[in-house]
Amino acid sequence: MVKPTTLPAAVRAASAAYSDALAVKDGQTELSWTQLHQRVREVAASYIDADLQVGDVVGIWAPNSADWVVAALAVSYAGGVLLPLNSRYTAHEVGELLARTKAHSVVVADGFLGRSQIAELRAIDAEITITDLASLADINPTAAAVEQAEARADAVQPTAIADILFTSGTTGRPKGAMSRHEQTIGVAASWGEVGELSASDRYLIVNPFFHSFGYKAGIVVCLLSGATMYPMAVFDIDAVMSMIQTEQITVLPGAPTIFSTLLDAPTRPTYDLSSLRLAVTGAAVVPVVLIERMQSELGIDTVLTAFGMTEAVVVTMCRPGDAAELIANTCGRAIPGMATRIGEGGELLVKGDFVMAGYLDDPEATAEAIKDGWLHTGDVGVLDDQGNLKITDRLKDMYICGGFNVYPAEVEQTLARLDGVLDCAVVGIPDDRMGEVGKAFVVRRDDSLDAAHVREFLKVRLANYKIPSQVEFIDVLPRNAMGKVVKTDLREASH
Repeated sequence: MVKPTTLPAAVRAASAAYSDALAVKDGQTELSWTQLHQRVREVAASYIDADLQVGDVVGIWAPNSADWVVAALAVSYAGGVLLPLNSRYTAHEVGELLARTKAHSVVVADGFLGRSQIAELRAIDAEITITDLASLADINPTAAAVEQAEARADAVQPTAIADILFTSGTTGRPKGAMSRHEQTIGVAASWGEVGELSASDRYLIVNPFFHSFGYKAGIVVCLLSGATMYPMAVFDIDAVMSMIQTEQITVLPGAPTIFSTLLDAPTRPTYDLSSLRLAVTGAAVVPVVLIERMQSELGIDTVLTAFGMTEAVVVTMCRPGDAAELIANTCGRAIPGMATRIGEGGELLVKGDFVMAGYLDDPEATAEAIKDGWLHTGDVGVLDDQGNLKITDRLKDMYICGGFNVYPAEVEQTLARLDGVLDCAVVGIPDDRMGEVGKAFVVRRDDSLDAAHVREFLKVRLANYKIPSQVEFIDVLPRNAMGKVVKTDLREASH
């Protein structure tokens, strides 16, 4: 596997090594590695023509597509910093992150899911340059900008910040985890080596590009290994099965929800899914029977589980040949370049090459998270004699809905702004399909406030996966002597 140390160098290396082989296929769009390089160079030049300076931040607010791949890699090629934005976010959420990063511009897939994202941004007076993603197909950069793009690509250093991925915290305020080029490249290389990816693989990327699972363990892994990318904008189980059959997909990572939906799909027997060789899952509890069914019913040779987080991307992975019981009950062992240990209170501590450079403009949060070189994950876990990790609890209130992290504090802060809400708390509760879903406990002023009103209020302010699926009105929240809500009582009351 080619191991460059910057994203521009990886684009060039892939073009040189794999040239006319298929790099990405998205519907009718097909690009070879040489063509991908050319498109990246041209879009980088167009950014420079739009006055993008070295170190400027560019946001991408769009679903998975070949255009997303080009637009993102072009940011790095032009010496900029990539800011992937959740395609389900509201304009308010996007506007806040653009303002905090002092972004130069944002590239938007206008019309996704029937919305007008550009109009939404304009409506909140977002003072930023907005580019419609579709318009990048018609760019005509100046020759001088193309030449400058190559010079910018030459000048990118491994230690320069490549990207900022935001993750919420227990305070409810999203934090921007910054990664250097060498870290984004390095963690993708390790993931690809464990999964034994090669140029013969065809990788269906259903994990969203705005998440490290889709971007770094997806796009960048393919860039390094030569595997062909098949981006999917919206998860549709029949579309997934059709794609696997027609394109002979070999690699399919995703949250457990994806595989349980696949196994239980009524139309599954009508598709030939035998081309699948590798599945990687995690981000939630994985039943042993799910791993066994993935291997026996889907015929997937290698099924791996893993543990990661935005601040370190990938920390542990199982290895090919591990027993189903081990794969289902643990997140595997530290990947090359990373180390784990259990600290005070059973907290998982992580150290290594791929731990973030720090949080954007938040030295206090960075110092609190990384102490003596060890990243404090906020997760409680145990390590067996072979170093296999099992997560047993969370120090944070975060829960995982369909593979997406949800931080109750953020939902609670938003809900507290609703007129008629006197007090509220949100917890994660088990769900057969999504792993976990949210449940809101609300103390209301009077009966005029109902559950439909609560959900409608949140719908325009938060991404859909953050909206609690259940709302229960109670007279008073349980609190301890210090005044803190006792969420364990709320969770127990929900079973």
